[in-house]
Formats: sequence, structure tokens, C-alpha cells
Amino acid sequence: MDETGESALTIEWSLLGFLAERPMHGYEIHQRLSEAAGLGVVWHIKQGALYTLLTRLEDRGLISHVLEPQDPRPPRKVYSLTSKGQAALQSWIMTPVRRGRDFRLEFLAKVYFAWRAGAEPLKALFAEQRAVCLAWRASLQGAVERTPEGAYEALVYRFRLGQVEAMATWLDQSEALLAP
Repeated sequence: MDETGESALTIEWSLLGFLAERPMHGYEIHQRLSEAAGLGVVWHIKQGALYTLLTRLEDRGLISHVLEPQDPRPPRKVYSLTSKGQAALQSWIMTPVRRGRDFRLEFLAKVYFAWRAGAEPLKALFAEQRAVCLAWRASLQGAVERTPEGAYEALVYRFRLGQVEAMATWLDQSEALLAP
């Protein structure tokens, strides 16, 4: 995520995605994240954990904040995406996931933000991910063919192959549904 090589959680990328739309305070981000018609269907986060992540993103220079007065209460922080954060977010959105286990959470978050960006970014993301899935499929098919039938590893490779085939089918079906 940054020059130190420290990786980010999927949810951190999602926070950047919401802030790319417009500046928001923490409670508003939490509400957006929890919407059932959006990423709330993928996962949930406690509000306290959200503020920890926002601090971490700010420490990395990906977001910044200004204090907004709200008399008689204390001022609240309104977070904005920095140019460094914008560049990192765009790169993340358009990069396919490299491991099957990241498909359920990370890829679905990427789809959410690519979808919000328009048909072309979504189509490009699907095409890139499909290419990765085809490479996974070929690799797993080779592993299945090299493994003796009845061996435990063959069961594992067949299971993984089934998952990759399901992902590829889902990509095809979703792209067809989203086509204009």
C-alpha cells in the first residue's frame, strides 16, 4: 500500500474508496460501509476499529483531515483522500486478486468501486481477473493431472479447481448481467 511495503486490509482500501467520492467524517463512513445495498453485504466493522484504520491511513499519508466545528459539541474530523491515496486506490481497484481466497472479500470490494466508477473500469477489471482465473485453472488442471488419482492432494487440487471454475463462471454471468 505504501513505500514501506506494508500491506492494507481490504477494508482500508474501501475506506479510501468512500473518501474518493467526497470528504466524510468517521461516523458517515461507517454508515456507508454498513449499507446493506453496498459493502455491508460483504462484511462488517465496529466503529471503534474504523477510527483505528483511519488513523493508520492518515499516518501513511493516504488521507488527511480537517476539524469541523459543531457547537456545542467538540469539533469532528472530516477526512479527505490525498493525491497519494487517490493513486494507490486507482491502482488497487484495477489490479486483479492473485489468490483465490481473496476473491470473496477483496475482489468483491474492487467490483463495488469499479462499478461505481462506470462500465469501462468494471469491464477492464473483469477482463483482468478472468485472465488470472484462466491461469489458475491451467495450473490446477496440470496439478490434478500430475497427481496420482486417489491421493489426498488430488482431492485438494480438484476442490480448488472447482472454486476457480465457479469464479470464472460468476465473472461471465456478472459481466453479462451488467452489460449495457
